[in-house]
Amino acid sequence: MATDTLSDVLKTVRLTGAAYFDVAAQDPWSVHSPARDLILPRILPGADHLIAYHVVTAGRCFARLEEEGEGVPLEAGEVVVFTNADPHVMSSNAGMRAEPPTADMIEIADAGLLPFRINLMNGGAVSARLVCGYLACDAKPFNPLLEALPPMLKAGDKGRNDNGWLGQFIHFAVAEVAEKRAGSESVLTKLSELMFIDVVRRYIEALPPQNAGWLAGLRDPAVGKALALIHARPSFNWTIEGLARQCGTSRTVMAERFVQFVGVPPMHYLAKWRMQIASEMLSRRHSNMATIAAEIGYESEAAFSRAFKKMMGVAPSAWRQGMR
Repeated sequence: MATDTLSDVLKTVRLTGAAYFDVAAQDPWSVHSPARDLILPRILPGADHLIAYHVVTAGRCFARLEEEGEGVPLEAGEVVVFTNADPHVMSSNAGMRAEPPTADMIEIADAGLLPFRINLMNGGAVSARLVCGYLACDAKPFNPLLEALPPMLKAGDKGRNDNGWLGQFIHFAVAEVAEKRAGSESVLTKLSELMFIDVVRRYIEALPPQNAGWLAGLRDPAVGKALALIHARPSFNWTIEGLARQCGTSRTVMAERFVQFVGVPPMHYLAKWRMQIASEMLSRRHSNMATIAAEIGYESEAAFSRAFKKMMGVAPSAWRQGMR
């Protein structure tokens, strides 16, 4: 159930598009990733949300958010993901400060040659190699996954054999970056999407039992099933009683546990998820308002338009025009 709901969210928020940096570094070194608003127009113009990641393919380094203290250690075979692409520093030493080389990164991106290359060598031996990238996805109007993730995630196959998924990702990513074969940009994009999904799954599996939040709710027997039912049949006229009955629990328990994990009542979540589906359909030129209304459970186009404007602040037609 949880996996289906996660897949559904990932599909609807359109995790697409990517840009890559091939980094070779020699100690001491540091690289500053600029603010999202500075880098996004250069590498993925038109994207709604940006996710940054760094995969260590050789050597070791540290990663930290710009506003945090000590860095998180990383070794070959490990990846760090910055889910909001917040300003951060990759460096050879923990806590190392970097003068933000934003102009240099922007100039590299403006050159438009993929993969973007950052050479931090001074004639000595390589102490770290990284494949870094950015993924674009939709964050509006409702992305429960992004809202539930912490700003930084670390995962890796360190201590496992190279047959782990991240080990395979590194193997293929390094080959695609080095060989510059036809279609390598598309291959790297798909690999990055799969890598991100795997990191999220590992994060869910490692969550302590007492954790709350949407991701923890996917693992809860009652809440996870309720989420799966809502996502499987968003147009159905769900009620709390109906969800509770389907999940084998009482109305009171369903209402309390759903709010405890997800943060909003089931019917509010259903309304928000319907608007997410609607916004995705509005991006398609061939989807008319009546079709969208029926698809997400509204009896008329007028009822859908009223609900959409109440939640989103603009009419569906204005939202569609803005997306275009």
